[in-house]
Amino acid sequence: MKPVCTTCPYCGVGCGLLASGDGSIKGDPDHPSNFGRLCSKGAALGETLGLEGRLLSPQVNGAPTDWDSALDLVAGKFSAAIRDHGPDSVAFYVSGQLLSEDYYVANKLMKGFIGSANIDTNSRLCMASTVAGHKRAFGNDTVPGNYEDLDLADVIVLVGSNLAWCHPVLFQRIQAAKAERPEMKIITIDPRRTATTDGSDLHLSISPDGDAALFNSLLAEIARQGRVDQNYVDFHVNGFEQTLSAAQATDPEDTGLSADELQLFQDLWIGSEKVVTVFSQGVNQSVGGTDKVNAILNCHLATGRIGRTGMGPLSVTGQPNAMGGREVGGLANMLACHLDIENADHRKAVQEAWRSPTICTKPGLKAVDLFRACASGQIKALWIMGTNPAVSMPDADAVSQAIKTVDFSVISEVVEHTDTSVMTDVQLPATAWGEKTGTVTNSERRISQQRAFLPAPGETRPDWQIICGVARRMGWAEAFSYHSPAEIFREYAALSWQAAALGCDFDISGLSGISDANYADFQPVQWPIPSESPGADRFFGAGGFFHSDKRARMVPIKATPDILQHGNTFRLNTGRIRDQWHMMTRSGKSPRLSQHQSEPFAEIHPKDADELGLRSDELLEIKSATGRAVVRARITDRTARNTVFTPMHWSGANSAFGRVNVAITSVLDPFSGQPALKGGQVKLRRFDALWYGFAVSVAQILPQSAYSAVARTESGWSCEIAGIDVPTSWEQLARKVLNLKTGSISQVRDSAKGIIRVAIHEGARLTGLFFVARTPITIDRQRAASQVGSNAQALTALAGLPPIGQPDPGHLVCACFNVGSNTIRAAIHQGAATLVDVGNCTAAGTNCGSCKSELQMMINAAPVLAAAE
Repeated sequence: MKPVCTTCPYCGVGCGLLASGDGSIKGDPDHPSNFGRLCSKGAALGETLGLEGRLLSPQVNGAPTDWDSALDLVAGKFSAAIRDHGPDSVAFYVSGQLLSEDYYVANKLMKGFIGSANIDTNSRLCMASTVAGHKRAFGNDTVPGNYEDLDLADVIVLVGSNLAWCHPVLFQRIQAAKAERPEMKIITIDPRRTATTDGSDLHLSISPDGDAALFNSLLAEIARQGRVDQNYVDFHVNGFEQTLSAAQATDPEDTGLSADELQLFQDLWIGSEKVVTVFSQGVNQSVGGTDKVNAILNCHLATGRIGRTGMGPLSVTGQPNAMGGREVGGLANMLACHLDIENADHRKAVQEAWRSPTICTKPGLKAVDLFRACASGQIKALWIMGTNPAVSMPDADAVSQAIKTVDFSVISEVVEHTDTSVMTDVQLPATAWGEKTGTVTNSERRISQQRAFLPAPGETRPDWQIICGVARRMGWAEAFSYHSPAEIFREYAALSWQAAALGCDFDISGLSGISDANYADFQPVQWPIPSESPGADRFFGAGGFFHSDKRARMVPIKATPDILQHGNTFRLNTGRIRDQWHMMTRSGKSPRLSQHQSEPFAEIHPKDADELGLRSDELLEIKSATGRAVVRARITDRTARNTVFTPMHWSGANSAFGRVNVAITSVLDPFSGQPALKGGQVKLRRFDALWYGFAVSVAQILPQSAYSAVARTESGWSCEIAGIDVPTSWEQLARKVLNLKTGSISQVRDSAKGIIRVAIHEGARLTGLFFVARTPITIDRQRAASQVGSNAQALTALAGLPPIGQPDPGHLVCACFNVGSNTIRAAIHQGAATLVDVGNCTAAGTNCGSCKSELQMMINAAPVLAAAE
């Protein structure tokens, strides 16, 4: 079969893919967002398409039911709540995983027919501060530039973004541009040293939350050096004098940088007109996230470096359709097509277009407040779509309890058991990526299509069909009688014409007459796409902002220094890793993606570890007033003192006490309502495990311990495990953990050292291995995993080491070709001094390129290792 052109379901880069029904995935060389490049996650998508763990039929109270009964129940419960308690007694919590057509009908149902704005999205946790900053400065949530600017810039500043791991294809694009033009400078602003900083010319390790002070100081220096574009400011900008005054009042020491570092940054930024400032979660997920965004925008507005080739601010989004969700009005404070709820003319236009009986008149509850309203009893009926707030929200335990408190709750999901779905009354089976068709918008405003290339399994349905099925049963059949996503898209595009007529930026009215055939053949396109004139690649190069006077607003920013009190209080910074995505419901199915980082961990500075009595690979307890997590300690000077970095991917489904967001309190940005997920205040202590273990099994592992983290392997499952009690029988514990009730057992025991090793065979086949010691386990985990499911001998497998003469490949670095750290170090020691050399010797880094930054780190460290030897 001819491969299907589709779009990746992971981050907001929006990479084009060529997908086949047999599960083979390749990058689409013709897609303008990636030109064929893929990251490790995208390259491994074919390994995540199986139906294991899928929700395949509607469930009510855990029992299967038919679609009519389930939808009748949902419609009846929501209708009853609205009748008895009013429209604000119900709420939707939706997701950037939804397609724009799904998002649109959910927004239409809630805001135009139920008459409430209580629909918010997990993008509130991701990019809401950017939305608020854009609207304050530009009048609309407008991304001014595009990815091509990254190719053409002379200076690229990456702020609060580990681009090498979180948006690898964009980082590889920047690296390729630098290879062609070595004079290009890359500056990374991040309190941590990351894979991105190692690929940069300059790393500024600012104080946490020092971003606003940094860009305020830059604005003051722009004025001092006489580099304000006075003509641009005079004709297109308001608020310059007040904003400059606030910037000049900022103390540069609040950045945490030396005077020399600050001057070097300022001179590079000011001295190169073609500057792109890329920002992401490190800016947004802050109590001052909106102000940070505006501090960045202020510098570009003051210099007129916006909307022209190779320059401007660029927000990169976290989810595949975070932008599309913003465009259709998925946030509680917006209407579709970037129209405003609080504007009567906007409300009237939307209501008339929808021919709806009502329209919401005020913003709804934003994510954190929405779940607080669930806990208080204000929300009587809750519908969650395609997200797992019991893990992803701050104060996640309280969110879990809030969901349980709601009188009636329903979830549309692809996975049968998530931390959230097990608490809901009704589970509705939705089609997953590869089984549904619709559009998504990436970080550069490019609309692409995700296409079905697999049949819908079981009784699953697209989200838009599920939503429309409920809407029809609530009495609005005519308004929700769509027969295809193309029909929804046409209505949405037509509404954008009215938005443009009201002075908004979002206009795709040129697509309002798209035929079914042309929709099926949809080609990636950047908006705006007006009906009567060509669109624009970039906004604001010649002004034309979306405030009523067509001028931008510079916003005075008061930089607030980090207020963390030290002692045994640490700043918790949560984030992402290279090879996993969100809560791992998709990426966690891939064995090779699970090898790079197989368990939750915390990066902690060596001096902090010493004070806690903590050694590398021991366990660390992270605790706050709201909850606790237990993770593996990674001791490194790549993180600053009094801070700790922990990934957010692990859920209760794959790790006992790995849900780190339980320890994040719900502190919010006052303008955007976005939680400060990178600014938690926590206590740390060494977790006093009496024993540590590692298990591999052909069966799904069932950990029975105080700490565990389960990952997929090629032949089954692995598990990191630890306990605080000594079991009465290690053999019984091994069988429970390995989930193997039968089979013969072989054991090796060293009581003096506290080492116990158990192998289970079913005939000649090795079905499980269980290793226990008093200290963290040091064995070749990849080799142990490869032996389970084979006819390996028990004594050989229990040794936990490669056979004599066979090297230990070490920790996985390249997921594409399963190349380990020891293999790479050996190549470097034998003379491989560049990425090309390492690729030629080992193949590492020659496919998707996601590991190149880590390879470069190892190359850079080689002289240090040689000196130590």
